[in-house]
Amino acid sequence: MKRSPLDLTDRVAVVIGATSGLGKEIALGLAEHGADVVPGGRRTDRLRETCAEIQKLGRRSLYQPVDAERKDSLEAFRDSALAALGRIDILVNAAGRTFRKPAVEIDSAEWSSLLETNLTSVLNACQIFQVPLKESGAGRIINIASLGSYLAFHEVAAYCASKSAVLSLTRSLACEWAQFGICVNAIAPGVFPTELNQPLLNGSERGREILLRTPMRRFGDPRELVGAAVLLASDAASFITGQSIVVDGGYLASGVNS
Repeated sequence: MKRSPLDLTDRVAVVIGATSGLGKEIALGLAEHGADVVPGGRRTDRLRETCAEIQKLGRRSLYQPVDAERKDSLEAFRDSALAALGRIDILVNAAGRTFRKPAVEIDSAEWSSLLETNLTSVLNACQIFQVPLKESGAGRIINIASLGSYLAFHEVAAYCASKSAVLSLTRSLACEWAQFGICVNAIAPGVFPTELNQPLLNGSERGREILLRTPMRRFGDPRELVGAAVLLASDAASFITGQSIVVDGGYLASGVNS
């Protein structure tokens, strides 16, 4: 029987930022479609839970905490994954954070810290995993962008700047690394309630405005990112690079909704 181009069997994925939220759902989704998955994060209890869930799906995994903001930690993470699983075919950069504050009040330390987490750590991971992805012959990098890569959101200037830069970095790496057979793409999620942002969305003016601007009139379910991630990780995406798939219920396409 001919193998589906979306089948990830025998592929090894590393998902940084996989202890909760969107990153965890992507990690589990890749495992459900056949990949062995190494989740990365700093919260050791959550990391053990994610590894156990991957293994329950019949896939190999590895418990190895990682601090995405430290190059030496990323290098140790890469080396452990290679030693345990023999190869790395897919890198997902899903770690990130935000804060809300008027732009005029953001100090240099806050700005630098957020860009370190959301942007510099992505570059570091891409650099550190580039060689095994090149050796794979079908390397895939999936960065998590945002609607903030395209639009301004009130009082989150630092976050939007960082995510705009992630999209630009994705395009640049796609052009540079196409020669090595590495496809570099992004997923830009719309608004997906997680344990971190749910209190800011449910029943708030901000949440109501977002729903008004979303043609589907609802927030996303984290599982709804899995299809885009599987596509970009698979052989079906062999001629897709430098792109961003927006998964937002129509928000970015929307004009007047009433």
